[in-house]
Amino acid sequence: MTSKKLRSELLSEKRLSEQFFESLLESAPDAMVIVDRSGEIAIVNGQAEEMFGYTREEMQGKKIEFLLPERIRERHIGHRTSYTADPTLRPMGIGMELHGCRRDGTEFPVEISLSPVSTEAGSFVSSVIRDVTKRKEMEIGLIEARQDAERAHKANSAFLAAASHDLRQPVQALSLLNGALRRTVTEERALEMLNSQNQSLTAMTNLLNSLLDISRLDAGAVTPEIEEFPIKRLIDQLSPEFSRQAIQQGLSFESTHCGASVRTDPILLTEIIQNLVSNSLRYTESGSVRLVCKKSGSDCRVEVRDTGIGIESDQLEKIFDAFHQCKTPGSSKEGFGLGLAIVSRLADLLGHEVNVESTPGQGSCFCITLPLVEKHVDTTVARSASVDTEELHKAIGLVILIEDDEPVADALKLLLETEGYTVATATTKAEAIVLMEHLHSTPVLIVSDYHLADSSTGVETIAAIRDSSNEEIPALIITGDTSQVVSDARNVANSTLLSKPIDPDYLLQLAKTAIASGLVDESN
Repeated sequence: MTSKKLRSELLSEKRLSEQFFESLLESAPDAMVIVDRSGEIAIVNGQAEEMFGYTREEMQGKKIEFLLPERIRERHIGHRTSYTADPTLRPMGIGMELHGCRRDGTEFPVEISLSPVSTEAGSFVSSVIRDVTKRKEMEIGLIEARQDAERAHKANSAFLAAASHDLRQPVQALSLLNGALRRTVTEERALEMLNSQNQSLTAMTNLLNSLLDISRLDAGAVTPEIEEFPIKRLIDQLSPEFSRQAIQQGLSFESTHCGASVRTDPILLTEIIQNLVSNSLRYTESGSVRLVCKKSGSDCRVEVRDTGIGIESDQLEKIFDAFHQCKTPGSSKEGFGLGLAIVSRLADLLGHEVNVESTPGQGSCFCITLPLVEKHVDTTVARSASVDTEELHKAIGLVILIEDDEPVADALKLLLETEGYTVATATTKAEAIVLMEHLHSTPVLIVSDYHLADSSTGVETIAAIRDSSNEEIPALIITGDTSQVVSDARNVANSTLLSKPIDPDYLLQLAKTAIASGLVDESN
């Protein structure tokens, strides 16, 4: 082969390589800019022209800083020099927001990958540049959407807290006034009307509680606080009230426990059991309702059994849906069908399984399965506040009432006075402290709302009253707030936390027992 022919073939191969390189450069999906060691632009592709708005001729020979916003050009020279001294394949500006600058002066966000290129003509740096404007806009949109959702969630939670308190206040006042009137009115016809009114108030209370509970659950405003505790403690607390409700309906109620300790949220579990028992009482016309606790392997099964109307098999999958009510003949029309929906949501939140077995005409069994724990040492000191009937009749004295809602305060004062108590009232912690300085006898009971007008709490006020008297006076804390904010009220010694609207008969029974014994009974 002659030297002429060899040179011709070599030139041909070089042209083919250049054409291949140019074709590869132009077909790249992103803008590509190749600079030499001094930072001058040597080669650009068509995507770079389109991205920056300059022609190749306008860019070639310019320093790479020509394509950056003016405010960062000087700083970039240092970065470029540092990279040239130790070139590696890597993203540019890790952890930094990078921007390019178009011909018209507009800035736009970019991502840049750098890679060193060695050729016969020298060393170069290849930059692959991607316009990420749309992606950044999407990210900003997602951030704003998340922030909007968080604001909506906070607003919804605030609304539910306010609604929970504000809606319960007038219902509480009506219920207390009804209780006071039933103790003072003697005319038979008037008593019938008051009893009928009381039944309507009870139904309204149950509906209000259910609607607020389901709203809080759907809004994600309920956070479990898991702990280990003996199941006996919870069942003993609930059984007296269940027995009272059953007796009013002509039913019998029994409860048994297995001595097990479980791991769950005791407050939310209490709500589950209350809804299950209330549901059984509602759909049982005669016979009994039983609350049974028993061990099953590594689990503890809490069952609510009744001899009620039962549930048809085609209804079993629907009974946990919100607003669903069984169409079984004889079923009560009371309620919105929210009790079991609340049970289902709470169980899901806690990770507990709920099952139901039922036979129409014979009854139903609802079961929730809880995780057993090793033998739990209950450090709570059990208080026995049992007193005989004669001691209850002697339960009189001065009650200090702290309530900043005037209608509720007036109704509660009237209710207590109808039972023979002397009642001194205050609306804030400061007023209560001043009141204690002018009392001639020590109060036998404190009844306080949780949230007070001066931003103080019932917990703080009770502590101040006890400090003033130097006695651990029994206390009832009443609240319409169902959020975790009031959790500190559950830890106050010789007291109990009650949710509005509270039944007047139940409130008076608690007051009598506490005054007669000097202790707030834990079984309540």
